Amino acid sequence: MKTAVFGAGGVGGYLGARLADAGHEVHLIARGEHLEALQSEGLQLESIEGDTTVDVPATDDPADIGPCDNVLFCVKSYDTRDAAADLEPLLDEDTAVVSLQNGVDNERWIAEEIGDEHVVGGVAYIFSTIGSPGVVEHTGGPARFVYGELDGARTDRIETLDDALSASEGVDAVLADDIRVELWRKFAFICAQAGMTAATRLPIGEIRNVDASWSMYRRLIEEVCAVARAEGVDLPEGIVDEWLEFARDLDPEMYSSLQYDLTHGKPMELEALHGSVVRHAEERGVDVPMNEAVYAMLRPWAERTG
Repeated sequence: MKTAVFGAGGVGGYLGARLADAGHEVHLIARGEHLEALQSEGLQLESIEGDTTVDVPATDDPADIGPCDNVLFCVKSYDTRDAAADLEPLLDEDTAVVSLQNGVDNERWIAEEIGDEHVVGGVAYIFSTIGSPGVVEHTGGPARFVYGELDGARTDRIETLDDALSASEGVDAVLADDIRVELWRKFAFICAQAGMTAATRLPIGEIRNVDASWSMYRRLIEEVCAVARAEGVDLPEGIVDEWLEFARDLDPEMYSSLQYDLTHGKPMELEALHGSVVRHAEERGVDVPMNEAVYAMLRPWAERTG
């Protein structure tokens, strides 16, 4: 199986390393100092599931790679449209472009560039990041990856991908019955965790300890679930309590990537998170005051960091 990893950061680098170790042909697309290190030293994965180093081709030009069976699309959501415009050299007639990003709009944005027929939805549950150029650090999370055709079909290409990921060490692979449910399920949690840790600049432990803040955390989840159901997504009952129980067990020092980007002056995924909630809510006539508040508080920072 020939796979291109578009965005070889925490998620893409982890999966690229695991697929390469399993014997698949893997090509990495990256940029800057990270790309230089990948080309000179290979990809080093430091993981709680086991370390590895793989020597695979890396480039910043998809034309160097050519058509692939799969493209694991792992760029930040604010880069989705620009990156999707560069996908064409990687596509064959049946190439699957699997979005493993935060948010519920990326699949649509990718499809606008390359067509619905290529796009596959995906969700990543993993705490991993670029520790230094060429080095991906996996520090926590189940390394669980959920994916599926947007229409729920069990195609040959999705079953082939499922077989490859399931056979890769350190990957908990799940082929979803309805990937839209999985996308919105994770989205509800991200908007609460990211929104509250970024807005307060405090870790989850201190948020849990303040009743008003913990109540807002819950309401953020509830609002996203209400929007999802208005969109026709059949989220399971009890999902709010499920995420709250999960959040109670998180390390009290846990933050979020949104908080990290805010405090380090980096571009933020705010538009793909709370901005998206607000837009979908307006379209469906759903009230989302907590998400509106988070969006209003963080938008000036997003403007500052670009």
